[in-house]
Amino acid sequence: MAGCGSGVCCCCCPRCCGERESRTPEELTILGETHEEEDEILPRKDYESLDYDRCINDPYLEVLESMDNKKAQRYEAVKWVMVFAIGVCTGLVGLFVDFFVRLFTQLKFRVVQSSVEECTEKGCLALSLLELLGFNLTFVFLASLLVLIQPVAAGSGIPEIKCYLNGVKVPGVVRLRTVVCKAMGVLFSVAGGLFVGKEGPMIHSGAVVGAGLPQFQSISLRKIQFNFPYFRSDRDKRDFVSAGAAAGVAAAFGAPIGGTLFSLEEGSSFWNQGLTWKVLFCSMAATFTLNFFRSGIQFGSWGSFQLPGLLNFGEFKCSESDKKCHLWTAVDLGFFILMGIVGGLLGATFNCLNKRLAKYRMRNVHPKPKLVRVLESLLVSLTTTVVVFVASMVLGECRQMSSTSQNGNDTLSLQGVSEDVNSSIKTFFCPNETYNDMATLFFNPQESAILQLFHQDELHLA
Repeated sequence: MAGCGSGVCCCCCPRCCGERESRTPEELTILGETHEEEDEILPRKDYESLDYDRCINDPYLEVLESMDNKKAQRYEAVKWVMVFAIGVCTGLVGLFVDFFVRLFTQLKFRVVQSSVEECTEKGCLALSLLELLGFNLTFVFLASLLVLIQPVAAGSGIPEIKCYLNGVKVPGVVRLRTVVCKAMGVLFSVAGGLFVGKEGPMIHSGAVVGAGLPQFQSISLRKIQFNFPYFRSDRDKRDFVSAGAAAGVAAAFGAPIGGTLFSLEEGSSFWNQGLTWKVLFCSMAATFTLNFFRSGIQFGSWGSFQLPGLLNFGEFKCSESDKKCHLWTAVDLGFFILMGIVGGLLGATFNCLNKRLAKYRMRNVHPKPKLVRVLESLLVSLTTTVVVFVASMVLGECRQMSSTSQNGNDTLSLQGVSEDVNSSIKTFFCPNETYNDMATLFFNPQESAILQLFHQDELHLA
C-alpha cells in the first residue's frame, strides 16, 4: 500500500486513482499531489492563448497604407462610442442586480417581521424561523443551480478576468450565458442571506459586457448577427474587456478613478496611454448611469445623484449648529494606523484559512457528484440563517431610539440618509421606544446595515 502515491496507484488504491483522474491539473498542483516528473503539469487542452501582439507583415502594411485620415477618425470615434455603451450597459447590469436584491430582500423581511411580531406574543417563533429558512434556502438553491449550468460563473470572476487580460483565454469566461448566470446567481445569493457581496462580481459582469457588446454577436444567440466590421482582433477585444472591468469597479463603489487604476495596476499587463482616457470615460459612464437610475428609483428624485455606487457609507458631516464638532483629530491618526495594521493581519489570517478551506473542498467536495455541492451550499445557508435568527433573539439588546429616529431633525435628513436609517430599525422582542440592535443589523439589506453602524447615534457594538 505504500505505493499508492506512485504510478501503481490504480493497482493498489483504485479509489485514490479515480479521485486523481477526476481533478484538473491545476487542482493537483494546488494540492501538491504531483511528485513524479511524468506528472508535470502541461497546458490544458481547452485553454488557449490570445494574440495581443500586432503581426507586422505585408498585408497589414497594405491595410495601413489604404487607410486615410477619415477612416482612422471614424474608427476612433466608433471606439469612443463603444466604451460609452459598455459603461452604460454595465451600470444597467448593476441596477438590475441591486433592484431585485432590494425587492426580494424587502419581501422576505416583511413577511418574517410580521411573523416575528405575531409569534412573539403567541410563542411560535419556530414558525418564523422556518419561514426565514424557506426564503433563504430557496434563493440559495436557485443560485446553486445557476452555477451548475455555467460553472465559470462561480466566485467573483476576478482571477479569470485577470487571466484573460494577460493572454489566457479561459473557456466561456466572457460569454453571454456567463453574465446572465453571474448576475442572477449574485442576486439570489445576496437575497438568500449569505455573507457575500454584489460588488466583486460586477467586475466580471462588466468585463463580459465589454467583450460582447462591440462584437454585435453572441455564441448563445447565433441567429442574431450584425454586419459590424470593427474590433475583431484579440487586441481590440482586450481593450474593451479592460474598460468593462474598470466600469464594474466604478459601478460597484462609485469610483471611476479607482476603476481605472484597478484595470491599469491589477488587471492588465498590456496598456497604452490612449486606453487610459477611454477606460476612465467608460467608468464615468457606468457611475453616472447607476447613480442616475438608483437615485431616481429609490428617492423619486431624478437627477439628484445621491447614490454613486452599489455600496454607500453615507456622508459624514457635522451638524451646522455644533461648532465644536470635528470629524477627526490628529490623535485619531494613531488609531487609524493601528486599525490598518490589525486589518492587514486579519486579512492575512483570512487568506491563510481560505486557502486551507479551498484545498479541503478540492479534496473532499469537488470530486463528488453535483448534488453534494448543492447540498453544501444549502448547509451553509441553513447554518447562517439559524445563527442570525438566534443571535437576534438571544444576543440582541434593546436600545433607546436616538433623536434622529424620533424626530429626524439631524443633519442626516439633509443628506438623504436618515430616511433609510430610520425605516430600517427593527424592534424585535423589544418594548416601545426601543429597538433590537442585532436584528437591525441582520434583518436589513447590507447597505442599510452599514448605514445603521455609521449613522445611528447609539453604537451597536458599544
